[in-house]
Amino acid sequence: MPPRSSSFTYQGHRLAYDVYGEGEQVLIYIHGLLIDSDINRGLAGALAERGHRVVLIDLLGHGRSSKPEHAAEYRIDAYADQVFALMDELGVDQAVLGGMSLGANVSLFAAAQRPERVRGLVLEMPVLEWAVPSAAMLFVPLLLLAHYGRGLVWLTSSAMRHVPETPFDPLNSLLHAARAPAEVIAAVLHGVLVGPVAPTQDQRERIEAPALVIAHRNDLIHPFDDAENLARELPHATLVHARSPIELRLRPDRLTGVIADFLETTWSGATPGEPGRRRGRRPSPGGASETAV
Repeated sequence: MPPRSSSFTYQGHRLAYDVYGEGEQVLIYIHGLLIDSDINRGLAGALAERGHRVVLIDLLGHGRSSKPEHAAEYRIDAYADQVFALMDELGVDQAVLGGMSLGANVSLFAAAQRPERVRGLVLEMPVLEWAVPSAAMLFVPLLLLAHYGRGLVWLTSSAMRHVPETPFDPLNSLLHAARAPAEVIAAVLHGVLVGPVAPTQDQRERIEAPALVIAHRNDLIHPFDDAENLARELPHATLVHARSPIELRLRPDRLTGVIADFLETTWSGATPGEPGRRRGRRPSPGGASETAV
């Protein structure tokens, strides 16, 4: 069945979302930075076919949702409040939260802020301490381009609007990002970069929700070390090694099965995997101690 599309008003802004499948056990899955929910439609449909209800949201500044031009609207910790507002809109007290990159970090904030509402976590490519240097190298120049090179960004986005949609939803998500106005790109990046990127290590270690951490190697923005450390910090986490950053979109069967099994185990009340064991520490890039594998 096709998804049911809807929207609601949050603090004067429109937030769009789609619901796949039926049932009381809900997974809310969140897109990455500057892209939108199209990136996750294949996963949502596959999980719905397995009997799960999956909800995809376009966070503020993304996809079909409102796009204010004020950076204060786009802090990652504030995005967690939008997820809770979505849960209220859906009438659910608890949900499994997850997402890729930005979506993983938003889910972590939600679990740290209101643990009683988070049944479990599916964290795909989280962005933590080891990612800071490479993320700054990528996103700071992009922010400067969007702010000071608006004419060039306007030409690019105008050209992208003439590119037709494709049958491949993840590619459409990238097209939508390329069509975004320079003012919105600058505001989103500014808000994300000046606010907290993730809960502190102490906060992460107090998250009791079972977690599935999915990561791959050879990615500067989503270092495998971040995922390994996170899996050690969270008391009830399982780390799954993806073969590539796009495995879940191009060859999804293996990881979709892993996620489906995790959801069934989480809603049954069992704790997947063993609690994270701490076997020593090593320094992070900034000199602070991080849990080591």
